[in-house]
Amino acid sequence: MNPVMEVKGLAKTFTLHQQHGVVLNVLKGLDFSVLAGECLILHGQSGAGKSTLLRTLYGNYLPAAGSIRVLHEGRMVEVVGAEPRETLALRRSTLGYVSQFLRVIPRVSCLNVVMEPALARGMDSDVARERAQELLLRLSIPERLWSLAPGTFSGGEQQRVNIARSFMVHWPVLLLDEPTASLDDANRAVVIDLITEARRAGSALIAISHDAATRNAIADRYLDMTPEELNHAC
Repeated sequence: MNPVMEVKGLAKTFTLHQQHGVVLNVLKGLDFSVLAGECLILHGQSGAGKSTLLRTLYGNYLPAAGSIRVLHEGRMVEVVGAEPRETLALRRSTLGYVSQFLRVIPRVSCLNVVMEPALARGMDSDVARERAQELLLRLSIPERLWSLAPGTFSGGEQQRVNIARSFMVHWPVLLLDEPTASLDDANRAVVIDLITEARRAGSALIAISHDAATRNAIADRYLDMTPEELNHAC
């Protein structure tokens, strides 16, 4: 089986201009690939560069070196150095990202926030609404909140809205940054079920999780990001 994402020689540095130009080598020579239906867990101590790697894969950070290739509409596409329109096309239909924080337009209702990725792909609004309502109910967001802007919600509620939005549509590649952090046991189980369903549908997942139960439930392989073995996938 061919990979849906291939990473070769990936490096990322940060220059601290306010600290005499000190250069931090956060990622060094990373090589790995991920198959459809597989979940790769990023493993390493705090500060090893796990979140930096996800942001680089998504195109938020420009790497210092290396290649990130993603299967998009039947062909492998290079993410590094892609034109903005190409990056937007990847993010619309191929490359999903569940961050730890919900970033949405103020005053847009919870239901519309969750529906947006599906509507952007042309899904019928009634079908999208039904799917969004199903996800919100599964994640214990009560109907009385659906018409309200999620910026007024608690942190845990915002996280669950973010998860519902991210699982509205199928993503060939889905990046997950602590998807079950701060969730209670019941909602953590729902998220694990959603991840399992996405894998069965063929999504390749790359995830960060500090919760051992979550890791054990979803992991196929681990990418060891400790400094001594930064490019070792097991």
